[in-house]
Amino acid sequence: MRLTATSLSTLALLALIGCGAASRPGERQVASSSNASAAAPNSPTQDQAARAPQGGGAGQAVVQNVSLQQADQSQNAPVERKIIRNAELSLETEEPPKAMRRVASIAEARGGFVVTSESRQQAGTDGGKAFEGITLEARVPASQFDATINDIRAAGSRVTAEKITGQDVTEEYIDLEARLRTQKALEAQLLDIMKGAHAVSDAITVERELANVRTEIERLEGRRRFLENQTSLSTIKVTLQPPSPLVSTTGFFRSVRSAFGDGIDIAAAITLFLIRVLLALIPLAVFIGLPFFFLVRYLARRARRRAAFMREIQAQAPEVRPAPGP
Repeated sequence: MRLTATSLSTLALLALIGCGAASRPGERQVASSSNASAAAPNSPTQDQAARAPQGGGAGQAVVQNVSLQQADQSQNAPVERKIIRNAELSLETEEPPKAMRRVASIAEARGGFVVTSESRQQAGTDGGKAFEGITLEARVPASQFDATINDIRAAGSRVTAEKITGQDVTEEYIDLEARLRTQKALEAQLLDIMKGAHAVSDAITVERELANVRTEIERLEGRRRFLENQTSLSTIKVTLQPPSPLVSTTGFFRSVRSAFGDGIDIAAAITLFLIRVLLALIPLAVFIGLPFFFLVRYLARRARRRAAFMREIQAQAPEVRPAPGP
């Protein structure tokens, strides 16, 4: 009897162990995908993943309990500093178009290129003649930034304004790298869970988490590419214009010329005002003057006809003479 009871207890225990193992296929898959950290028996990530519940709960537990230790393994390596450098220069030159071509050739010689180029006509000060101003924007490799600035300074006769800025984005770049490694580790573990998922609900849950992780990876990679582009190529904005007189001279003849010019401007303004008044009176003459003219003409003709009619009546009537007295 004792042997029979022992046999029955053993069979029941084996049945329970078999049912528990069959109901947790995702746990065995997580354990097989975490062989890289199996050498650390006290790892909290491995213990939590092994104790994850069935189905979608396993995927959520893995997502919530993924450690940053894998992402921090390579952070101790030296990282090149990421600095965004930009510059703005204003140059005076006798021939702005020629200087523009020279600046463009300097940028191309340094491995860069011209992004935009704008030419505009500007009015001179104190009645001076108009001049041409040119603004162009170039991008050059960051390693050639200082040399390009020196060459551009030499392209003009005088530097009137200069501004150089720098922004250190090394910390943000390192943070992006760490977050990318973490998200990619999550993606790999979710893919392993997806392979071991047998229920449709579990697969849908893991697929939803996987889509969120991949969206975050794409966003982080886009930001990283932007920072790499901004740090690898520096932006230089150059403004070219002819030299302006430092001292404005005044005299009697200059004042006479200025007064004569002001008189011409006033006469032209008065003439334009009268022309505008005449043009404004034309509609009034058409819509008001013409009807009034025809009305007055009609009334005058009617009055003349009435006077003529009265004269005819008086001419045809017999002349009445007074009777002779006694």
